[in-house]
Amino acid sequence: MATTAVRVGTGKFTYELVPGWAKLPAGWEFKQVAGVAINERDEVHVFNRSPHPVIVFDRDGSFVRSWGDGHFKSAHGICFARDGSVWLADNGDHTVKHFTADGKLIRVLGTMDKPGEDGEPFNKPTDVSVAPNGDVYISDGYGNHRVHVFTADGKYKFSWGQRGPVAVGIGDFNTPHNIWVHRDRVYVADRENHRVQIFTLDGKHIETWTDFIQPTDIYIDREETVYVAELRYRVTICDIRGKVLSRWGRFQTKEPGMFWAAHGIWTDSHKDLYVGEVLEGQRIQKFRRVG
Repeated sequence: MATTAVRVGTGKFTYELVPGWAKLPAGWEFKQVAGVAINERDEVHVFNRSPHPVIVFDRDGSFVRSWGDGHFKSAHGICFARDGSVWLADNGDHTVKHFTADGKLIRVLGTMDKPGEDGEPFNKPTDVSVAPNGDVYISDGYGNHRVHVFTADGKYKFSWGQRGPVAVGIGDFNTPHNIWVHRDRVYVADRENHRVQIFTLDGKHIETWTDFIQPTDIYIDREETVYVAELRYRVTICDIRGKVLSRWGRFQTKEPGMFWAAHGIWTDSHKDLYVGEVLEGQRIQKFRRVG
């Protein structure tokens, strides 16, 4: 009997689930899939908390390679620099690590297993993004509730932010869980304040988007479509002004096409969507765009 295809989303952002997309080597399994990032060759990098932290697949889901074994205590955020190198945040050992595209360690920011005090980098950092000029923006989310900025070669420049609830006002964070730099704007997923805050490159607040439920990850594609993973079981797709274009997810479930705890999000050159899940989710789902 043929299986009914699972379709989600609306309008031009309608997708069809690709069942069983990721084909792991025998004996391997995903643990919590904290992040996903896709390079210019459409190689899907799955950053997860298994003994094989970075697992790379082609867009058909075939295993390509893995790397990073032994380097991470708690995988969290991943992004590419413009030269194809990879930045990764480890909220377990309080560091941000920079690797070559094939997994050779270049540098480590922060002090291994020593949390930064009084807002200094890093105390359980959550994510990394690279600006057009090469500067590295890091959300220091669970302990410090700040954003730190470094040069491409790892020299500290400046920071902004402190812990504060929505009522305190703009610019404060309650778990800055993810960061994305797009052109001259910095987008921060302010998770426990249920909002996305937008800043200039030097940390001046521009605007705030609400109507999210614990946003965990932001990805902006070349067409300036904004994809937001939300820990509370859903995905939201917006335009660059924050208008919702598509949204799905309704309750915590492992039902195919829905979410237990969406945590990482990215699209490939074909506009297909990939979503990683943590907590009991422990999977990555691929959605082929059909809209």
